[in-house]
Amino acid sequence: VQLQASGGGLVQTGDSLRLSCAVSGGTTGGYSMGWFRQLPGKEREFVAYSRWSGGSTLYGDAVKGRFTISRDNAKKTVYLQMNSLKPEDTAVYYCAASEQYYNSGDYYRSEGSWNYWGQGTLVTVSS
Repeated sequence: VQLQASGGGLVQTGDSLRLSCAVSGGTTGGYSMGWFRQLPGKEREFVAYSRWSGGSTLYGDAVKGRFTISRDNAKKTVYLQMNSLKPEDTAVYYCAASEQYYNSGDYYRSEGSWNYWGQGTLVTVSS
């Protein structure tokens, strides 16, 4: 499975941006999909997750209410819509795919629950 993230860029505080993650080399119905980010000088942190075949989603506390994860199964693409962006959202954003099934979405907050990673796309929010 290969993941290709895109859509990052330089925006201003309060702007919106949509990231995309194209999936290739695998079946679309078999994975949960997620986004993580790595802020400058910090460890990678959980942003959002969605079961590919269902409606279950989960968000990190820092982005809840502002970011939305969605997917287009026909295009084998997952999106991260980011609204009301803040300078503290500046980070490299990574998409990820998981073959693991957990009843609780909280397991997906851990990097160890994900099997495949995209290359990352940089989002910079200026104040």
